[in-house]
Amino acid sequence: MEKKQVIIDTDCGIDDAQAIMMALAAPNIQIVGVTCVFGNAAVEHVCQNVLRVLSVNICLQIPVFKGSGGPLVGASTPISDHFGTDGLGDVIKDKDPQWEEKIQREHAVNAMIRLVTENQKQVSLVALGPLTNLALAVRLDPSFPQKLKDLFIMGGNMEGKGNVTLCAEFNFAMDPESAYIVLEEFLCPTYVASWEYACRNGLTWDFFKELINQDTPAAAFMKMITSECWAYSEDAMLNKRDVYFGPAFVSYDSYAMSACIDSSLVTERIECPVRVELQGSICRGMMVLDRTNQLKKSHSVFVLTQCDAAKFSQLLMNSLRQPCKK
Repeated sequence: MEKKQVIIDTDCGIDDAQAIMMALAAPNIQIVGVTCVFGNAAVEHVCQNVLRVLSVNICLQIPVFKGSGGPLVGASTPISDHFGTDGLGDVIKDKDPQWEEKIQREHAVNAMIRLVTENQKQVSLVALGPLTNLALAVRLDPSFPQKLKDLFIMGGNMEGKGNVTLCAEFNFAMDPESAYIVLEEFLCPTYVASWEYACRNGLTWDFFKELINQDTPAAAFMKMITSECWAYSEDAMLNKRDVYFGPAFVSYDSYAMSACIDSSLVTERIECPVRVELQGSICRGMMVLDRTNQLKKSHSVFVLTQCDAAKFSQLLMNSLRQPCKK
């Protein structure tokens, strides 16, 4: 089987860890590099989290690159503690004092450009955090997007329902300018797994319990990092009473990764131009779908809306079962 070459750009929180392990387990995926960006935690924590995930799966041969520590413009906003202050639930006590020696010296943005340039039209980029590294890549090399095979984004929203601000999803809200640049200037085939897409295709808590209670090192790791995290607590989600979607187990970043692994998993999508709002005092960072072509853009993206729950569930199960591919 010919393997799809993939770069994962991540702000490695718990759901990023799940998505990375999904890619590690997929027989058709070759991860050529992991680039780190601020978001769920400071970029230094993100780098350590990625190394931890790769170590659990015995995959430390995959190069990891440190990238942007803040948004493209303006001051950094406070890091979210949705997955704890370190991004992995604040449960890992044995931090690696030598983690910096295991990170590549090359900056993530430069590595991204190099890897794609060396393998033009062969690399899929899966972006799981704020899009700062991608925006910097197109600023350094305006031809970068046309060298990509395709781009998968977890982020944005379809209906103006926000999860960190009134109208914006977390990844886009953390760096709206970068989200704007990427969705304006990346003309390669682009697939957006929005916040609503993930929530509307959420799974049961019984499935989550079965997932993390498998007898494997990866499952034990996932059980540990979710053990103290309210975002992975059925009771907390029930008490939260989400007015939009209701309580469910939602591994957000896994939805973008699964679409990259198996395109047949996506059963419904909308093809239309989109734009990220930058100026609005309430709507800054919101993704707007132009279904009536008022923007007169030449480029459309695929906004995912429905997925095959059985196939998605199987990818999640497999992600915690299999050792790293050699």
